[in-house]
Amino acid sequence: MKTLTTNKRFLRHYLEMVAAMAVGMVVLGPALRGVLWLAGLEFPSQYAELVCLEMAFDMSAGMVVWMRHRGHAWAGTLEMVGAMFAPFLVLFPLLWLGALSGESLLLLEHVLMLPLMFLLMLRRRAEYGGSSHG
Repeated sequence: MKTLTTNKRFLRHYLEMVAAMAVGMVVLGPALRGVLWLAGLEFPSQYAELVCLEMAFDMSAGMVVWMRHRGHAWAGTLEMVGAMFAPFLVLFPLLWLGALSGESLLLLEHVLMLPLMFLLMLRRRAEYGGSSHG
């Protein structure tokens, strides 16, 4: 029974982080574009790398706020942020070599970051599956 409860908490935490990432993306992306619009500028969306970095930042910000609210230490929190940006170490060179399109880059960013987050959570299974955090 204890394992089932731990697994539920673990899965709930993962889903909470994904939801916090979505909130970060939905709130910060339009906010940035609104500020740029007020300044008479446009977001340079023709640069796929910039689009991906901005999206990873927005998602990371939402996730950091939620993880810190839940009492997680900075080490685990920043580890998760690293999982958001780590795929670019492989993906950007593939884009620059012409092996990926900008649209593929954005899709693969998400396809890689979510399992990376999950793997990092497995490393700290007791923390993420526990009844209390931090």
